[in-house]
Amino acid sequence: MSTRENFIVPKKYNMISFALMAVGILAVIALYVSHGSSGDQHTQARFWGSLLQNSVYFLLVVNAAMFFICATTLAWGGWQLAFGRVTEAVSACVPVIGVICGVILLSIVFGDNHEIYHWSNPEHVAHDATLQHKSGFLNPTVFAVATVLTIVLWSLLGWKMRRLSRSLDNAPIPTLEGRKKYIWKNTVWAALFIVVFALTVASTTPWFWLMSIDAHWYSTMYSWYTFASTFVAGIALVTLFVVFVKNAGYLEYTNREHLHDLGKFMFAFSIFWTYLWFSQFMLIWYANIPEETVYFKPRTEGAYTALYWLMFAINFLAPLLILMSKDNKRKYSTITFMCLFILFGHWLDFFQMVFPGFTDNHVPMILYDFGIGLGFVGVIMFVTGRALGKAPLLARNHPFIKESLIHHT
Repeated sequence: MSTRENFIVPKKYNMISFALMAVGILAVIALYVSHGSSGDQHTQARFWGSLLQNSVYFLLVVNAAMFFICATTLAWGGWQLAFGRVTEAVSACVPVIGVICGVILLSIVFGDNHEIYHWSNPEHVAHDATLQHKSGFLNPTVFAVATVLTIVLWSLLGWKMRRLSRSLDNAPIPTLEGRKKYIWKNTVWAALFIVVFALTVASTTPWFWLMSIDAHWYSTMYSWYTFASTFVAGIALVTLFVVFVKNAGYLEYTNREHLHDLGKFMFAFSIFWTYLWFSQFMLIWYANIPEETVYFKPRTEGAYTALYWLMFAINFLAPLLILMSKDNKRKYSTITFMCLFILFGHWLDFFQMVFPGFTDNHVPMILYDFGIGLGFVGVIMFVTGRALGKAPLLARNHPFIKESLIHHT
């Protein structure tokens, strides 16, 4: 079917990924020397906060690729199969970044620095009635078990979905009954992933990893807000790789119709993110209850004010003004720019979600964090490139593949 089914990683691509990883390593070293090695715990927390922000953000972003696969599988969709192997390759980053993120999170919780997670310090909890009340849930043991279990389940279920997809490459199913069984098996495993995803990303995981930085504050919308932020960024990341692989001469059956639909996802979930942002902010602003407004004070009236509204403009106004147009969603140059813009905008969102919790009087120099973020981008490029080369770029024997080949909007 496809004339170029096997992806060959360009040497320049690998060089760029290695260069970005080198930038990330240098940024980690520089930040450790300037802050991480300090004897002052508050200064030292600056180092750990940067590792936390970047690792959690990029882990949730690449895991959103598998959520996209499983959601479209449950919907029995076929339009996405023309570029499905690209989405699978992005999701293959989950075990790698998951290990990095897990090590960072457990090092913070079980280390000597308790500036980020105050609840991890027994002495602090002993003198804080609110933290004592939450200690049955918010404690190092539960945090560690939930973190390890979450990353392992994401990795294993994602691996299973990718294995099911590739099982047909050299073994087409000849009978209608066999195809029905394959679709049903795919649906069951996708449903299992969605259940785990709902219990983690859409529920407990953002509470542990991010919201507990401000342990006295809570929001029932926080997990959905985090999901929306990372899902739209995940779609942007997948779209970037689709455009790259397409421009490299592959994905002959992926066309502007598929790109248009990916653009619609980015537009729709940018609006969904804004809806959650507004709902959370407006209700807290309107009620004006001190224990709730304490979260937004440093973000809207303190040192982070400019960054907070810049993040809002990038993540809402830019997609609204640019991606509303049908033509813009079908232009490779425009959609590439918007993908990069959205990824950066939601990276800023995570920056303001993490740092005001322990550095509310000033905004730390963001170049360190950006450098570390580029290191994670290099890891994603390297792992995704290797995954793309391990299987044909078209799942030619999938029962729904024809739906994708003739797809139009």
